[in-house]
Amino acid sequence: MAPAGRQHRLASGSLGVVDISAATMANIGPAMSFYFGFGFLAVTAGVASPLTIVAAGIAIAFLANTLSEFSKAQPSAGGFITFVGKTFGPTSAVTTAILAGVGYIVAMASVIAVSGGFLSIILNHYLKWNVPWGILTVILTILAVILMIRGVSVSTKVAGFFFAFEITVLIIVAVVAIIQNGGHLSLTPFEPSHITNGMSGLAAGFPLAIYLFIGWENSAALAEETNNPRKNVPKAVFTSVAIMSISYIVFAYATVTGFNYNVTKLGNAAIPFITVANGTIGILAFLAYLAGMTSTLGALVAGTNSQARLIFSAGREGLLPSIIGKVHQERRTPMNAILTFIGISVLLIGGWAIAHLLGSGTMDPINFFAESSTMGTILVLIVYLLANLALPFYYKKYRPADFRVVRHGVLPILGALSIVVPLYYLAKPGQPTPYNWYPYIALAIVVLAVIYAAILSKRNPGLGDRVGSIVADE
Repeated sequence: MAPAGRQHRLASGSLGVVDISAATMANIGPAMSFYFGFGFLAVTAGVASPLTIVAAGIAIAFLANTLSEFSKAQPSAGGFITFVGKTFGPTSAVTTAILAGVGYIVAMASVIAVSGGFLSIILNHYLKWNVPWGILTVILTILAVILMIRGVSVSTKVAGFFFAFEITVLIIVAVVAIIQNGGHLSLTPFEPSHITNGMSGLAAGFPLAIYLFIGWENSAALAEETNNPRKNVPKAVFTSVAIMSISYIVFAYATVTGFNYNVTKLGNAAIPFITVANGTIGILAFLAYLAGMTSTLGALVAGTNSQARLIFSAGREGLLPSIIGKVHQERRTPMNAILTFIGISVLLIGGWAIAHLLGSGTMDPINFFAESSTMGTILVLIVYLLANLALPFYYKKYRPADFRVVRHGVLPILGALSIVVPLYYLAKPGQPTPYNWYPYIALAIVVLAVIYAAILSKRNPGLGDRVGSIVADE
């Protein structure tokens, strides 16, 4: 029998390596991630916080190896879900589908909220308009959904354009800031002795640095719509990780230098990089604000495009409700998955807002960004961990002749170990509310996912045969 869901194929060959590379970096959203994440990182790790970004870049490179090797063997819109499920069986596939789906939806809720929040900040800063961020969020989200449903090619190109604008602005601001502070430049930010509390400070800042890269895996889920995915997905993965690593190091150095190595002042700034931009040329500060805006929109479009395809593939294969696994018959886009993904994210924002109204009385989108993205990241990191553990078993099982000790054994083990560190610090006791609840919520989701997966697998003995049944380049 033909694999289930073959009539719901996506538009193959719509994207090239440049498209998926740009979409991956747009998903990472360097302006958005750096604006709202580096201040916390600098306070945690100290003046030498750029070193944590170096460490995170190396760790992500280990993970990139895992994703690339899987994509060479079995490119699939299911990404990690397919890779783990083919290795460990249908129960693991359903479990991974739930963890990835919930994790990415919760994380995307933070991007959706901050898109309206950041636009509200810009309007207030330059025009003195006090437009509620919730209204702006709804408008921007509707426009993004319309764009994504129109087709993967046009939406990916728009996300790529947003990324090109933001990265250009970030680089110019960083270079100008470094030149302006040329009188007191030093290698202090790269000296391990200046990390707060030594190795423990580096480890504590490590999960924050890892978060800057979330989205690096975007291209794998676009495999079905990419020409020559076995070759182009690995290219896009490593290219994106390399460019983002170098860029973040430059941005971090420019920021700590712009604050004259004063971490206290840096941590007290609302958006440190914007503060640095304000100290350069007036027009650059304005462009930096716009870069933050295009970054959130690019991450919203590129991230949803990729992550919705994961749950689409799972629905198509029967791991999740089949209604999610259907495509728009004319445009070949996973419309139901996109609407489900965005709809649940928006509901989460509403629920979170109600909880804050009952508690503190208000919900700030910037705080929500930190809270929601952290919860989502915990679940996504678990998926990363499972994928790294799966790689050696997959190659031993399905491609024994191609197994290489370093590439399929040593590197995925190092990748798994690099995930354990941020997971430990995100689950470490003694964190403030609501972060102290997140490990328990994550554990509950894992347990419920495993139970549901076991029941579904028992009821549907043929489920394992459908995992990864549609290979991207068939």
